[in-house]
Amino acid sequence: MADAAGQAILPHFRAPGLSADNKDAGGFDPVTVADRAAEAAMREILAVRRPQDAILGEEYGTQAGQSGLTWVLDPIDGTRGFLSGTPTWGVLIALSDETGPRMGLIDQPYTGERFRGGLGTARWQGPQGAAALQVRATDALEQAILFTTFPEIGSAAEQAAFRRVAGQVKLVRYGMDCYAYALLAAGQIDLVIEAGLQAYDIQAPIAVIEAAGGLVTDWQGGPVHDGGNALAAATPALHAAALALLGQAG
Repeated sequence: MADAAGQAILPHFRAPGLSADNKDAGGFDPVTVADRAAEAAMREILAVRRPQDAILGEEYGTQAGQSGLTWVLDPIDGTRGFLSGTPTWGVLIALSDETGPRMGLIDQPYTGERFRGGLGTARWQGPQGAAALQVRATDALEQAILFTTFPEIGSAAEQAAFRRVAGQVKLVRYGMDCYAYALLAAGQIDLVIEAGLQAYDIQAPIAVIEAAGGLVTDWQGGPVHDGGNALAAATPALHAAALALLGQAG
């Protein structure tokens, strides 16, 4: 499925004249022909190989199933980055049951990197070879590297909560979309904090990060596989420290 999605996407990446439709009348939520073609390609494979499973996809919605399993698809997570020519977007695929994601894949076709976690696997493959995924052992906020996609994260209250954490860490970076979660699983960064996510944005990252030894919850410490505000952390101590700051009254 990831191979098929990549083959559908790459002819459009950095192509002259690539345009996007806007799905949000009040802002800018782009979708391109590449998004739609990639999800259609993945659904075609599932129709043949896993017709009994349900599907939840960003572009084509929900398809019911009978197996109790659901494939959760985001054909291009980071379409704004895709339109801008940055290689920080990715194909997200998760396999979930009623408890949440069991397996996830973060795939970056342009760089040739694939981050896979769940069902006994925590693995990275790329141009330099392959390696196990393992979060790093950062426990102190002052030593942590924090990523989020938008500097203007969420509401005013959510922005204030984010700034409380950002003010305590060593380094803050922006604009990485799903690639930030992949870097956390690979032991390159320590925290990702985001607001306003959908299930298809977060389920694959949850599976990959948890398989690599990290934690992903909402901002209250509960499950986030249905979407919402996400906190991903490399270690329990780091997660607890960030969670305490996110929960403080403004």
